[in-house]
Amino acid sequence: MNNGDKKGFTLIELLVVISIITLLLGILLSLLNRAKQQAKSVYCLNNLRQMAIAANSYTLSNNDHYPLAYYTQRKNEIRYYYSWDFTTYKDWSTTPAKEVVEPGLLWQGDTIKKINQCPSFKGAHNWFADPYTGYNYNTSYIGINEIAFPVNSAKTTDVKRPSETALFGDGQYSAGVNKYMRAPFSNPRDASFSDPGRVAGTQGYRHIGKTNIAFCDGHIESWKNLFTNMDSIGQEQLDRYNETHNVKIGFLSEDNGIYDLN
Repeated sequence: MNNGDKKGFTLIELLVVISIITLLLGILLSLLNRAKQQAKSVYCLNNLRQMAIAANSYTLSNNDHYPLAYYTQRKNEIRYYYSWDFTTYKDWSTTPAKEVVEPGLLWQGDTIKKINQCPSFKGAHNWFADPYTGYNYNTSYIGINEIAFPVNSAKTTDVKRPSETALFGDGQYSAGVNKYMRAPFSNPRDASFSDPGRVAGTQGYRHIGKTNIAFCDGHIESWKNLFTNMDSIGQEQLDRYNETHNVKIGFLSEDNGIYDLN
């Protein structure tokens, strides 16, 4: 048999095979990445479900009231910063003073702290020494804060549409997650929040273009509707953020409808 009778791949055929393999690998990696992101979203939804359960458990022990979003209190010369997810204070018995972080009001002193971390969020928090971050709590209407008058959170009976009122969600902004969810427009109970503060209290659409929400009735959803209209002062900041970041931020409804109690 002559060597000339032997057949092999031509250069063009090899290039075609390599191109097909590269294309298939690209598709496979894309599918694997999407599956990984979906798994993180499911994990996040489970965290939010636990928060909703904890919130309803809290109301049973506190005269039907949800936890306050935050307040401060001085006891024995120590300033305590009580928030829905973590309670923070400085232990002055050590040198230097040590920042102490404990489970917050929502957890009534007992939880696995890492439940407050969204697995898809790798950024910073913007509140003292929180070890975990990623979520925010409806502060405009439900949690309120110590500045509002009267100082008290909403009751479950105040929420007229519990299956349509957001309780917790994926927070996100440039300075780190602001754990106080804001509605896009002011109302008398959260008038202490400035318009730029509302931008910080937006939701991050980081789960394959969606954001996760826990509602007052306890059910959870991945939400794709993103709205960017808000009180005018913060509008420029919100638009600039979305122009310069891959993960978009915004509000859950075009008005305060998904945040308010009615």
